[in-house]
Amino acid sequence: MGKRVLVTGIGSFWGGRVAEALEKRSDVDVIIGLGTDEPRVELKRTEFVRADSSYSILSRIVQATKVDTVVHTFLVVDSTRTSGRQLHETNVIGTMNLLAAAGAPGSSVRHIVVKSSALVYGSSYKDPAWFSETTPRVAPVKTRVERSLLEVEGYLRDFAVDSPQVAVTLMRFANVVGTDIVTPLSKALELPAVPAIFGFDPSLQLLEEDDVVRSIDFVVANEVAGVFNVAGDRRLPWSEVAALCGKSLFPLPPLFTGAAIAPLGRLGLVDLPPETLSLLRYGRGVDNRRLKAAGFVYRYTSAGAVENFAKGMRLRSSLGTRPEPYKYERDVESFFSHSPAVRRPT
Repeated sequence: MGKRVLVTGIGSFWGGRVAEALEKRSDVDVIIGLGTDEPRVELKRTEFVRADSSYSILSRIVQATKVDTVVHTFLVVDSTRTSGRQLHETNVIGTMNLLAAAGAPGSSVRHIVVKSSALVYGSSYKDPAWFSETTPRVAPVKTRVERSLLEVEGYLRDFAVDSPQVAVTLMRFANVVGTDIVTPLSKALELPAVPAIFGFDPSLQLLEEDDVVRSIDFVVANEVAGVFNVAGDRRLPWSEVAALCGKSLFPLPPLFTGAAIAPLGRLGLVDLPPETLSLLRYGRGVDNRRLKAAGFVYRYTSAGAVENFAKGMRLRSSLGTRPEPYKYERDVESFFSHSPAVRRPT
């Protein structure tokens, strides 16, 4: 029998794309997509189940479907997307409910994959050039999103000790750019002049969006357990990132930087949260060798990721708009999935 996989956050950018990748695998028999929102991409084999942000229904879903693998893509890593209360409910309470379902007596779950962020390392002038998976954080926690991610990791560590029958994979992703993903960093790079903090030119490590999906698919397929940094090779100065995108820099004052950038947020142009402003001041680098040693091969370096992003940005500029997003319609999806009138490959 093939794998039976549950993907959380199916309505998010990452949840939908991970489900797309899993649908292409012949060794995956069942895919359940759980989320607060409907899928943003067209899925053929994935069954969508709506849930609240705390995933209180998760235990019932696991018991009913007998899934053996859970891919948790629903952690919020951008504090501009939600309130502090909602962030805690989604990241912390949602993960606790997931672990409770996976660790319950008689649970069928044997592998949990969690998509987290290199935000857990913070960003400060005291940081090492490269964080390995075992390097402790140097800077004190200052933002709510970092605090929630660290709390999630604490629960995961305890779960791994208490439930040795379940393999746990924690993936800490560097900042992502790509042709489709929209983040505070990518929105900043799309401005006519890119915001930069005067007197600082931090070195950043970036990751192409396809390598995010490929790395998650890799650890699911190969049942790779452990903690892994996921990032493109080498670091780039922020000025070079802007130059590769054909942009000049717009200097922000080193003091009261958040107040200086706030008008752009009110205009809907870009909203740089505190964790991103810290990155644009000090940068960050993570050692990506552990996942390579497990067998994963990146398609893009940090520079390659930026070049691919810049190519997509130029294409969107010439077309004048992004393509229309996919709209999920339950009746249509149910017809294609279950109607005897639909002829399926044999």
